[in-house]
Amino acid sequence: MADSSFDIVSKVEKQEVDNAINQTSREIATRYDFKNVGATIGWSGERIELKADGEDRVKAILDVLQSKLIARKISLKALDAGEPQLSGKEYKIFATIKEGISQDDAKKISKIIRDEGPKGVKAQIQGEELRVSSKSRDDLQEIQALLKGKDLDFAIQYVNYR
Repeated sequence: MADSSFDIVSKVEKQEVDNAINQTSREIATRYDFKNVGATIGWSGERIELKADGEDRVKAILDVLQSKLIARKISLKALDAGEPQLSGKEYKIFATIKEGISQDDAKKISKIIRDEGPKGVKAQIQGEELRVSSKSRDDLQEIQALLKGKDLDFAIQYVNYR
């Protein structure tokens, strides 16, 4: 019997992030506490740029964005937001969306699988993803449950389950 496998990836649907940004933009345009504070949010190249005339206001925009991302089932571990910076008369926060599993993180996951997972499960690093294979589908589901229980500092998804 052939091995069953799945891939561990760290990907974010760009359209969902864009939708969350648009929802945040609409909300800050209509909310009373954001009136006349110059609050804006939008893409600035590959980064998300949040602007307002006060540090607490720009943090509030980030809070609204985070709630919209959660509502769209995007892990906040994928959002890397910086600290508020004063730029002229306004405060800015630059945030990026992290995708892909770094080599160090992939090694950390494969070590967890090797040390704590069932015997006979193999993990191979393939670029920015990890292929996990085993003869038993139950073992693969056990690995998924094991990784869900771990507090990793990056978001992971499981794809190509065969």
